[in-house]
Amino acid sequence: MGRRYVRNTARERRAEQRARELLRSTAGEDAFETYERFGLLSVEHRDYGYLIYPHRPLVAYDAETGELLSEYCVRFRDGSDPEAGERLPDADDVLAKWMALRADEHELIGTANVHPLGRQLDPAMVRRDLKALRQWRP
Repeated sequence: MGRRYVRNTARERRAEQRARELLRSTAGEDAFETYERFGLLSVEHRDYGYLIYPHRPLVAYDAETGELLSEYCVRFRDGSDPEAGERLPDADDVLAKWMALRADEHELIGTANVHPLGRQLDPAMVRRDLKALRQWRP
């Protein structure tokens, strides 16, 4: 029983490493460094932005004021290995959301479940993350 857990854990670590390499090659060094440092990605447009957490809702915020707006629940499933389950490695999950936001934001947001801030994520934590991200990127 324990050996299977160790194998799955090793498999998950290898999958996450491959996902990080894909994140770096697809989203670039800045996005990769953001993910490595904060465990999330961000996408900003003129007036608003999104924080992208692995396996958590996207959080929309006002880009000028930093006011948190809403949570958008979206999910991307991994169908590549039924034995491993449907959960993507963390880096693949944030990359999938990042790519979907950049490719067709309106489609992604239009199909997401929208919730008021605080339904799944602690607003104080999100504010701290946004502040740290902004201080790191002056």
